[in-house]
Amino acid sequence: MDTLEQPDLTRYAALLPDTGEPGFGVYVHWPFCAAKCPYCDFNSHVRHQPVDQERFTAAFLKEMATVRQMSGPKTVTSVFLGGGTPSLMNPATVSAILDGIAKHWHVPDGIEITMEANPSSVEAERFRGYRAAGVNRVSLGVQALNDRDLKFLGRLHDVADALKAIKLARDIFPRMSFDMIYARPNQAVDEWERELKEAISYAVDHLSLYQLTIEEGTPFYGLHKAGKLIVPDGDQSALLYEATQEITAREGLPAYEVSNHARPGAESRHNLTYWRYGDYAGIGPGAHGRLTRGGMKIATATERKPESWLDLVERDGHGILDQEQLGYEEQADELLLMGLRLKEGVDLARWQQLSGRDPDPKREEVLLEHGFIERIGNSRLRCTPSGMLILDSVVADLAC
Repeated sequence: MDTLEQPDLTRYAALLPDTGEPGFGVYVHWPFCAAKCPYCDFNSHVRHQPVDQERFTAAFLKEMATVRQMSGPKTVTSVFLGGGTPSLMNPATVSAILDGIAKHWHVPDGIEITMEANPSSVEAERFRGYRAAGVNRVSLGVQALNDRDLKFLGRLHDVADALKAIKLARDIFPRMSFDMIYARPNQAVDEWERELKEAISYAVDHLSLYQLTIEEGTPFYGLHKAGKLIVPDGDQSALLYEATQEITAREGLPAYEVSNHARPGAESRHNLTYWRYGDYAGIGPGAHGRLTRGGMKIATATERKPESWLDLVERDGHGILDQEQLGYEEQADELLLMGLRLKEGVDLARWQQLSGRDPDPKREEVLLEHGFIERIGNSRLRCTPSGMLILDSVVADLAC
């Protein structure tokens, strides 16, 4: 397969530098898709009639105003338009949403503004419209680079569509990422290595590489339970993960998070806000948020069903169903859960301040002896590559 012309890797340098602080992000959820993928448990919905984008836009703006009252004045460090399939939005819808964010919060020039897109819904004119609206980074749901597995994953695009979308994204946007799913049924390590190297040859600065997981409530879950869908076992999954880490590091896109890889300086600012346990406003059906108010962190969650969310916003000014004040111990657990996903690890002083204690020395000693965690000086704690393979267990041990 022909490789694309190699990009100018200095194009993303204009992005505001990463300060290492969590920041404040705004997440906007567009819940509609052209089709539901059989592995997907995200809040996404298929509608066979055109979506009333003007009505939804007005609702997004109305909910923003309510969330702005909750958050108070903030400087936005990143915006993420996720879904669903945000590339089904009209450019005018995206422009109105970004204008609304700038109206309610301070949005400096040069922040990261990301939009998710599926190759099947990519058009050059639409992409140029998003760029004109202010989007400066696109994240493409490519998922595989062979037509057989794309069909298995329920994707509406083929490899030719994916390569067209990648080229358009690279031509139009300063920054671009795409997703791949591995640990598919019967996937051999050498097959994945070849596919991953091909993906890297197309990538600009960032790749998200996820192992296929079987989520309850999805069509794949039913097939798996019935024995009709067999995914790689733990040992094979570990081999695939290790090959992923080796190849991406060698090719200049090392992991900065368990599933995310970037050239140094091109890490996703928005996702770093989550993993560094910063605040973020969640706007739209099924969106979650974390807002600090009066020294306490509030977890918010909105109505998941789009039409029900729309009715609530038009009636009440927002679709928020849950507002939970998180105690310090809960915040410490969330900080640990998110931060240990990162190569930079967890700020121990911040964790100690929230939890009111030091890590249990006996539990830490056992994890250190087995090579699952390591200290970075006296200030940070992180998982080793071996620890990343059993991340959930490491978090559970340290949180006790």
